[in-house]
Amino acid sequence: MRDKVTSVFWITMIFAVLFILWGVLFPENLGNMMDVTLQFFMTNFGWFYQITATLFLLFAVFLIFTRYGKIKLGKEEDRPEFKRPTWIAMLFSAGMGIGLLFFGVSEPISHFANPPLLEQGSTDDAAIMSLRYTYLHWGFHAWAIYASIALALAYFKFRRGAPGLISATLKPLLGDKTNGWVGQAIDVIAVFATIFGVCASLGLGATQINGGLHYLTDIPNSFWIQVLIIIIVTVLFLISAGTGLKKGIRYLSNANMALAVLLLIAMVVLGPTIFLLDLFTTTFGSYLQNLPQMGLRLAPFNPEDAEWFQNWTIFYWAWWIAWAPFVATFIARVSKGRTVREFMIAVLIVPTLVCTFWFCVFGGTGIYLEYAQGLAVSEQTLETALFYVFQHLPMSALLSIIALFLISTFFITSADSATYVLGLQTTKVGLEPPNAVKYGWGAVLALSAIVLLASGGLEAIQTTIIVSAFPLALVFLFMLASIWKAFRSERKPKRKERRFRLRRRLKREQIRPT
Repeated sequence: MRDKVTSVFWITMIFAVLFILWGVLFPENLGNMMDVTLQFFMTNFGWFYQITATLFLLFAVFLIFTRYGKIKLGKEEDRPEFKRPTWIAMLFSAGMGIGLLFFGVSEPISHFANPPLLEQGSTDDAAIMSLRYTYLHWGFHAWAIYASIALALAYFKFRRGAPGLISATLKPLLGDKTNGWVGQAIDVIAVFATIFGVCASLGLGATQINGGLHYLTDIPNSFWIQVLIIIIVTVLFLISAGTGLKKGIRYLSNANMALAVLLLIAMVVLGPTIFLLDLFTTTFGSYLQNLPQMGLRLAPFNPEDAEWFQNWTIFYWAWWIAWAPFVATFIARVSKGRTVREFMIAVLIVPTLVCTFWFCVFGGTGIYLEYAQGLAVSEQTLETALFYVFQHLPMSALLSIIALFLISTFFITSADSATYVLGLQTTKVGLEPPNAVKYGWGAVLALSAIVLLASGGLEAIQTTIIVSAFPLALVFLFMLASIWKAFRSERKPKRKERRFRLRRRLKREQIRPT
């Protein structure tokens, strides 16, 4: 295996093992260090994350309407490898997955009870505000980050023949430096951000599965049960990882999509249907109307609102940035043969519409139960709010079973996709990393998630995401400049050819006899 892995593999693996040992031997020390680091980044760099996320959105929208939209992510003769429904299903399974179920009810109902910028919660205005900011966190900004980075990776990999590495996308700016220690440092940053970003989802998935089982049965809600869940799911996703991209991930992604659509339809039918449709129409319009302001909104004069933005909006921007190397690499891998315009529209607009409707249905049902029927949905924990809502709907047991199974399969596909991507980022064998490498990264992901849960639970996960995303965000901003420079250079030969033909025609007209 030594001749198949890169130096990035050994560097990141050594540091990952040291981090795991730190958490095992000195969990309190690790937890305290994370608290101090989190406070520093939250206080001093919230503005940076806001501006960065907005720049990604502006860049993605701009590309849709430019002439560069005709550029193909591959050679001119390349055709898409996957059918469009399968392609979109794979985007969802890798891109959001567990978060849709973990935060589907819990985030909107939390904002409903404690909204930003309003003096009182649990009101009509609070309901609209809660969904508007939930859409902000899961909508255009999030998918613009994924789309922009995936576009750069796919373009340089399939059209320029470059390695599928983050560093390779910076060659127009850095030249041959991407082949040396500078490129290695960039790839190490990307791998670490991937590890911690995926660990966040694994930790969320384990806590919600445990919370759901505890809510429905007598199984205790404890750290060791969560460890057992992570071990079981790790075994399952390693089995899936061994089957390759076109079998395990593909089939599970399609199964995820079918189950998610089934659960969404069931919620629309069994919940307050007309209320939800009216609510989506109102809140999505409000989201579009206030999008520019929300995307740059902080609260420099109000400490309470400032803390809210730090804990929610800034956390989300950092989470999407930390997830971007993993999700973008996976999206790029399955998007060969698409044009830039088709790619951007599909990755930016379609998932945003589905995600916002999902949160309206699940979160809106929770808001309806509390606002109209007086149920204490907002008093539930983040892990159990979904199952509390199910309990007050028809066919609650079946809904809970489907949700638990879907969380598990999202868990498996996210981790499976992550091991595949980490393999791509740390090997030199093409598009199919060795199983031994994927198994090694699978073990690291599982152990890192356990360490973070032991060191401080969800707060520790939040810290690692925000810290690891900071240097990666700087790299990504340079990537935008790099892909723009590459697109411009690709059009120059055609412009020169047109100028040459024009000059030749004018010359012929000048010497033509009158």
